[in-house]
Amino acid sequence: MIYKSADISDADILIDIYNSAFYDDYIRYGHCPAYGHSRESMEQSIRDYPKTIAYDNERAVGVISVKTEGAGKYYIGCLAVKKEEQGRGIGTLLMKHFLSEHPDWKEITLVTPKDKEQNISFYTERFGFKITGEEDDGAVTVLWFKLSR
Repeated sequence: MIYKSADISDADILIDIYNSAFYDDYIRYGHCPAYGHSRESMEQSIRDYPKTIAYDNERAVGVISVKTEGAGKYYIGCLAVKKEEQGRGIGTLLMKHFLSEHPDWKEITLVTPKDKEQNISFYTERFGFKITGEEDDGAVTVLWFKLSR
């Protein structure tokens, strides 16, 4: 796996990853903020939430998007793997890459839909995140997660 920091020129690649990864959520919930980005909105997202793209044999297969909040605190805005690439450990590799690239981390937070059991076990069992809260986010209830050290 090769990792590349995304820049504005990667907007179309990222839209492709996001649309593949989040299409089912869009159908399930009737809305998904990660699905259906315009080029302009993805360019803004790249500026607001730095992204790292994972490449397998020169094919973009996944992305992690993380906002630095200062003092070793980070918020994962998105961890996405193209639908046809899921189940191959790419999400795990992206998380491990992020952790290795940010040895200063003290706290990492994120949200995921409450009914996405696979996501919940991924974060809690593989990485030790704790569920810290729950809130309604429009049509879906999300859980807040935190990993601290």
